[in-house]
Amino acid sequence: MVTFVCPLLVVADLEKSRHFYATLLGQEVKEDHGENILFHGDFSLHLAAHFRALLGHAPDLARHHSMELYFETPNLEAVVRRLKAAGAEFLHPITRQPWGQRVVRVYDLDGHIVEIGEPPAAAATRRADVDLE
Repeated sequence: MVTFVCPLLVVADLEKSRHFYATLLGQEVKEDHGENILFHGDFSLHLAAHFRALLGHAPDLARHHSMELYFETPNLEAVVRRLKAAGAEFLHPITRQPWGQRVVRVYDLDGHIVEIGEPPAAAATRRADVDLE
């Protein structure tokens, strides 16, 4: 049997990326191995220079549009303000999804898509309130 452990994002500057996820998104480091770190929630960042040595060639660090990291917060507007103040590049403003949930998507410092949404229960409550009107 093979057990899935976590997604690993290759990043150009580990400390800047750590700041993005830890400071702007409030993620806590679970393990720090120097060239790679694991956050609670089980996703990892790996320094590109070290990853390149493991692969034997340079990884393509172009923007990635085939996957995203997904986070939830009950304070979506506050997170958006923090990201804007830090100069984050947004893919779109807060948008309501077809199922009622509000989300925003930004690029991290290496072009990975990060989605931040309100908890689904908040969207369900809002839908129920609208249905009652």
